[in-house]
Amino acid sequence: MPFLSIQNLNKYYPITESQHFHALKDINLSFDKGELVSIIGESGSGKSTLMNVLGGLDLTFDGDILVDGENLGQFSEKELVRFHKEKIGFIFQSFNLVSHLSVLDNVTLAMTLSNVDKQTRNDRAMEVLEHLGLKDHYKKKPSQLSGGQKQRVAIARALVNDPDIIIADEPTGALDSQTSDQVLDIIQDIAKTGKLVIMVTHSDRVASRSSRIVTIDDGAIIKDEDRRTKEEDTDTFKLTKQERNKNLSLVAAIRMALLNMKEKMGRNILIALGGSIGIMSVILMLALGRGVNDYLTDTMNENVNPLISEARMTEETQRDSGAESETETADEPTERGPGQFAANNPAVQLSQTIPFEQDNIEELRDIPHVEEIELAYTSFSVGSDTVVYEEDTHPFMNFGTISASMTQSNILHGAFPESNEVLITEEMAENMMDEASDMIGEEVEVKLRVDGDALSGFYTVSGIYTAGNAIGPASAFDSVFMTMDTFIEMTEENDVTIEPNLAYLHAEDPSHSQSIKEELSALGYGGSSTDTLAATFTQLLDIFTYILSGVAAISLFVSAIMILTVLYISVVERTQEIGVIKAIGGRNKDIRRIFVSESFLIGLFSGLLGIGIASLLAFIGNIAVNNLFGTTILHITPLYALFGVLASVIISMIAGVFPANKAARLDPIEALRHD
Repeated sequence: MPFLSIQNLNKYYPITESQHFHALKDINLSFDKGELVSIIGESGSGKSTLMNVLGGLDLTFDGDILVDGENLGQFSEKELVRFHKEKIGFIFQSFNLVSHLSVLDNVTLAMTLSNVDKQTRNDRAMEVLEHLGLKDHYKKKPSQLSGGQKQRVAIARALVNDPDIIIADEPTGALDSQTSDQVLDIIQDIAKTGKLVIMVTHSDRVASRSSRIVTIDDGAIIKDEDRRTKEEDTDTFKLTKQERNKNLSLVAAIRMALLNMKEKMGRNILIALGGSIGIMSVILMLALGRGVNDYLTDTMNENVNPLISEARMTEETQRDSGAESETETADEPTERGPGQFAANNPAVQLSQTIPFEQDNIEELRDIPHVEEIELAYTSFSVGSDTVVYEEDTHPFMNFGTISASMTQSNILHGAFPESNEVLITEEMAENMMDEASDMIGEEVEVKLRVDGDALSGFYTVSGIYTAGNAIGPASAFDSVFMTMDTFIEMTEENDVTIEPNLAYLHAEDPSHSQSIKEELSALGYGGSSTDTLAATFTQLLDIFTYILSGVAAISLFVSAIMILTVLYISVVERTQEIGVIKAIGGRNKDIRRIFVSESFLIGLFSGLLGIGIASLLAFIGNIAVNNLFGTTILHITPLYALFGVLASVIISMIAGVFPANKAARLDPIEALRHD
């Protein structure tokens, strides 16, 4: 049984929907191993078409081609890949060497696609190169070789996987006569090792070196001349047996992508730099938002105890508890008793004074991680509360009892108040004396109107309060603070009963404060104005950050288009290389993997470069801001860096999918013809 059998082979090329060109006409041939066959004919006779069909590059034919008993026309994609890797090797007229690969890498390309380990494929390639006299040239690029040396490299590539069939397309067409004879000697020796060698040529001189000449004209075989004589086999190309092949690995695909990127180093550096600008911009915007948020949080923690969560009664909790609101507005004046402010006083108490009921207090105690509850009182009014010092009246708007929420950093001078003492704000003290600290130890009269009742008493100033950078009423308005016990004594002395309207919940650990605040909100309780304003500010800051990041991300879209364009150019530049890869057993999946790997590497380098530039700019910017304002404002976190790399890689790979698919769909015959 012949090793290669062609039965009733016909090939048609469509011209129009109803017309076809009959390129191959009822071809019937059979070949055995060890033959050196020349298929000879004029240009357009059909010899190249026959070569493409026999080589499995074109499967759209009628008839049967049996290779070692298997029908080539019925091969699946997987079987066809195996056929190209194990059964057949190609030698091309124009060599079709990959210009950016060394001689060694060109020869090992077929084994790289077969996932052969590096040591094995290098040893195997060096063995073949030694047989062909190229051992000392393995590090050179194709541009450093002569025409004969290039063709020998192409022969080595065809032989390295130890195929059964070698198809040579005009193997001497680009060589001078002396070099042609050397190449033909090599091809003859290859056939003598038991391989089937089929040469396609239009040269009678080349055909004369064959053991069999098949003449084709107008798509039909017109002559089949067997010129075989009995000759002894030669051991010139006795190579070690090649193990069976696998498929291209991801690591090998990345290595091939790296080699190509190295060849176009300058262009790829510019692409990575362009892509890094978008990543850098987004990271810096996120870092700015994080830095401002960290500054706000740190400032609050300096002025507010992070263990404390504030709770206020609301209409929702009031309905639940049955408590009644005692809020007074300008439309609902409260009747005043003796000693109260004048009836025509336009003062208005603005704060809601819904007292806590016992049920509310118990509910607060049941919140997880609450260690202690501290009850307090606060009010906010306009025109009703004053401090009298040396017959001068000084109005203030915010009154409250001290709590653990206030920290030592809030005390500018003096100390927190104890019994019968008050704490006043810095601006009030400066209105009373030239130096705020001089008010410490002085006695003042405090007059309040609480829920329509007038309260007054004489107290000693224990300290001067400053809100610093805190957010809340005390940071913007004059305020007076005293202990809860002192306030209760004040109400008793004025025959008034006031229930606490504020509760401070002490967390077991600062890490539980946020969960306590969330539980308070879920139960319907109000929080501190500081928390509310800070949350609003943080939300606005987040929106601002995301908007700026979105604007910066436009450059990522531009870089994606740039990568897409460059990879499309790369596909055009490497069309012939893609054809070679397909001819020697590369799958469509392998082609896609190589190009996607290249886009992955571009994205990775862009992301890393973007992080590096952003970190450098953040470092310089923070030094400048710290010198001016004593703080830093650009905080790059590992999460932002990871996000930058991932975003760059994902965008780049998405951009690379389209040119990768284009490369994978290229027709190998057309690709090999590409200049």
